[in-house]
Amino acid sequence: MARRSSPEVNAGSMADIAFLLLIFFLVTTTIETDKGISRKLPPWQDEEQPDPPKIKQRNIFTVVLNSNNDLLVEDEEMELKDLRQAAFEFLDNGGGAGSEACSFCQGAGSVESSVNPQKAIISLQNNRGTEYGTYIAVQNELVAAYNMLRNREAKRLYGATFTELEAQYNDPKTGEGRKESLKEKIEAIKDMIPQKLSEAEPKG
Repeated sequence: MARRSSPEVNAGSMADIAFLLLIFFLVTTTIETDKGISRKLPPWQDEEQPDPPKIKQRNIFTVVLNSNNDLLVEDEEMELKDLRQAAFEFLDNGGGAGSEACSFCQGAGSVESSVNPQKAIISLQNNRGTEYGTYIAVQNELVAAYNMLRNREAKRLYGATFTELEAQYNDPKTGEGRKESLKEKIEAIKDMIPQKLSEAEPKG
């Protein structure tokens, strides 16, 4: 009796199936990307520069985070919830006179605090033992203080807050002509109230 040959399996379509599966996984797989804090670094200077101008101590708002996540503002303990208002009052103090006077500041005008927002610097320093979440929360409060002052002045000058101007500028539906106008307004507010947030080297 003749032996019957076993039927061959057609593997021609297996390559197509494998290719389709590969495409499926490439399309559906999400690749995690590292996220960081948005900060604009100063340009690289490869030549010797003249000594920076001396900064008056009254124009520096010192914020320190220790290893126990305690917040020290101007050498005094402070709760995180009070930091934003304290930083805002420092920026809006308007204690300058003459060429250093602030024309829009509504603060107390203390001679022991900043002369105007363009001279004011917020110095943030943390300990290497500081929790990351606390450090970010402090940064958020300090940036929010800048935005509070920028929102107030943008509303006064342009009838819309600084946050609203930025949202309109970033809206893809906004036309190019409108974008140019918004950009000028945004830059004007940034020049009035520059965000000078200095981050010192962490302590050991």
